[in-house]
Amino acid sequence: MRNFVYTSHPSRIVFGTGTVSQVREEVERLGCSRVLLLSTPSVAKAAARVRDVLGDVTVAEFDGATMHTPVEVTERALDVLREHSADCLVAVGGGSTTGLAKALALRTDLPQLILPTTYAGSEVTPVLGETQDGRKTTVASPAILPETVVYDVEFTLGLPVGLSVTSAVNAMAHAVEALYAPQANPVIDAMALDAIALSARALPALVAEPSDTAARAGLLRAAWLAGTCLGSVGMGLHHKLCHTLGGAFDLAHAATHTVILPHAMAYNAPAARDAMSRIAGALGVPDAPSGMFDLITSLGGPTSLRELGMAEADLPQAARLAVATPYPNPRELTPTGIESLLRDAWQGRRPTVPAATPAPRTTGPAAPAAHGVASDVERLTAQVVESFADAPDPRGRQLLSDLVRHLHHFVTSNDVTESEWEQAIDFLTRTGQISTSTRQEFVLLSDTLGVSSIVDLLTHSRTPQTTPSAVLGPFYTDGPPETAQGGDISQGVAGTPLWADILITDTDGRPVPDAVTDVWQANKDGFYDVQLPELDGPVLRGRLRTDEQGRLRFWTTLPAEYPIPDDGPVGQLLQAVERHPYRAPHLHFMISAAGHQRLVTQLFVKGGHYIDSDTVFGVKEGLIVDFTPRVGPTPDGRAVDGEWRSLQFTFRIARLADSPAH
Repeated sequence: MRNFVYTSHPSRIVFGTGTVSQVREEVERLGCSRVLLLSTPSVAKAAARVRDVLGDVTVAEFDGATMHTPVEVTERALDVLREHSADCLVAVGGGSTTGLAKALALRTDLPQLILPTTYAGSEVTPVLGETQDGRKTTVASPAILPETVVYDVEFTLGLPVGLSVTSAVNAMAHAVEALYAPQANPVIDAMALDAIALSARALPALVAEPSDTAARAGLLRAAWLAGTCLGSVGMGLHHKLCHTLGGAFDLAHAATHTVILPHAMAYNAPAARDAMSRIAGALGVPDAPSGMFDLITSLGGPTSLRELGMAEADLPQAARLAVATPYPNPRELTPTGIESLLRDAWQGRRPTVPAATPAPRTTGPAAPAAHGVASDVERLTAQVVESFADAPDPRGRQLLSDLVRHLHHFVTSNDVTESEWEQAIDFLTRTGQISTSTRQEFVLLSDTLGVSSIVDLLTHSRTPQTTPSAVLGPFYTDGPPETAQGGDISQGVAGTPLWADILITDTDGRPVPDAVTDVWQANKDGFYDVQLPELDGPVLRGRLRTDEQGRLRFWTTLPAEYPIPDDGPVGQLLQAVERHPYRAPHLHFMISAAGHQRLVTQLFVKGGHYIDSDTVFGVKEGLIVDFTPRVGPTPDGRAVDGEWRSLQFTFRIARLADSPAH
């Protein structure tokens, strides 16, 4: 059993897009009315937005925050604070501005509200690093922790790619060191690994497309998680080295973290193998230190202290300063060892894979020496990735390279045997062989492994004001029968009649006319028409168009729960792990309109079976709706004996960026 102690540090977190609009409300929530607004000239535009939102509660401004929080700068800001009797600190910017706010709060006990524009993560820590007379010291106190942090993704969109990379790697360093800290615990471990994995996914996407808001949001969330790690456990060698280099040699903070991190990881790896294995898993690489170095290199980040302007002659002094004061670290610190680390970092050498002792197999032949195997795997992975270097499509190159790294790590970390891999190849072969134009077994595999839903979630996160999307599923067919308003897509198939009255609008509530809407579903027994060869033509599917008011109305039947096809490889997989194959009852919709983004989604029957255990993980709370039981007259006068159901729903779809509103 693992003993641990976990202490949470309560900060209020406001996260999203456009959250700057809530800043004044948050200041008032703190009981304050006289704000000192802190910033730097580089974030003047963001500070102006905050100033506009704060209005007359801003009584003074100070835009002189400086890297490494020099005490003399803090004293100048303190004079401004006292002159204007400020009762609250609002900081806009990166670690420098946050550090200044913390330094002022430590001296005055005033509440802080931070709006980060980088991914440093220090905004959620009770830790302050200050520099005086060329020496940087660190202090921790509850008084330092900001009361409120407002994360607005829009505030990071202007951060240059180079600074985005170094800032995000700075945050990753917090997560890395949290995993081998003496105070490590399961809560912080989960946060740290999530932060590393989020960053590793989002950074390549950001470099490929700097305006990718989903990538920016992922990095900002990772920064929050990593910062929380930093504030909850003690840091080791990496942070001590970076503080030494920054305070004594005035090296750029985030860039120094970026250069040092792979080398600090390599130094500690022999004494922190479990942590490094988990980090490698989060990165999707065989070896954590070299994998981190490769990631930074692929992103165009700095890899040597030399390029940051540090003199080689200063390395011995830096090593002596770094070991002068004892601090917790998994591996013993020696001046010789630290100087060797710094020389590797100064040269920009790629860290080598440390020797490891493998876990013994329970069966089979003895494994070869791990160091040789790990080195061979590392070289092989690098060769395969390098083979994509000339691919003309940058996105394709990135996806293939990352796929290879994750696959190779999966094989090595699970010590996959030849027979196990042959079984996997056979499974994929049979999946392809059973697939036809009407049965998409690979889609079923993607659905049941949750991959389709993850892609769907990532896609929907880019348009959060729209109706939630859902997986397409394997039973969509292009070109369904054209159906008039009020028509019946069931074409007489038995089942409880269902009247659907649908409204389609844009995200501002304006109706969308002439929206092409494909609808399809299973029958009362859980089968789609393509599964029933005895049927003559398509049924329970149709193509409708909205009227001028954005409405469409049609008859169908109440959908039922149904099993996905389980007579093939995917069904055998579910049986092997004792999972049921059932989907919750639903209607499919695909909505397309000129000047708007296409929406693929489903509406689920509230109270239906398997709502909480849909086998493709497709159910979302916002898509569970009432299919209300009715008796008596119907909306269009159709005669129905007994019960019928009524469905009313409004879909909201997003306009394309360059399309005018109707």
